[in-house]
Amino acid sequence: MDPSPHPTPPAAAGSPSPVAGDLQVLTFDIGAETLALEAAMVQEIVDLLPTTRVPGAPAIAADIVNFRGRIIPLVDLRIAFGLPPAPPTVDSRIVVIAAAVGPETILCGLLADKVHEVRHVAESTMDVPPVVGMRWPRETIRRLVRNEGQIVILPDIDAILGAIIGRAAATPTPQSQH
Repeated sequence: MDPSPHPTPPAAAGSPSPVAGDLQVLTFDIGAETLALEAAMVQEIVDLLPTTRVPGAPAIAADIVNFRGRIIPLVDLRIAFGLPPAPPTVDSRIVVIAAAVGPETILCGLLADKVHEVRHVAESTMDVPPVVGMRWPRETIRRLVRNEGQIVILPDIDAILGAIIGRAAATPTPQSQH
């Protein structure tokens, strides 16, 4: 596949002015689920890149890619949301984000089956995830957004990446086993 970049789409002209608590988000699909990320996190959207498997890495971030001369982890949100694996399609993309996890900012790629658009999300359409009655792990969700009769997931990227980093820190490295 062609690794040419797809610039982050601009917000739609005529979008409502942001109100405190409102968000500009990039929407994308993973399986039948639609997710949204704060647009400010998104660095770039690129076609799929060649991956390298990292032995011993957690399944959610088992691959790395060379993104513009930097090696970054490739995060499969399907695993975080308990979705079955699926092969890439012609619409599959990598959404490269910068996320603050603790005191560090981490650059990583998120696998997406299809990227849609940047859109305005009003705070009044966002809810905290309920304690019961969800098919997704609650700790992976920051907010649920009501959008035209469907639910859009605003994932808690900091918690998801923090869990990956926590698992990696708890895994002994070959050097620490001497």
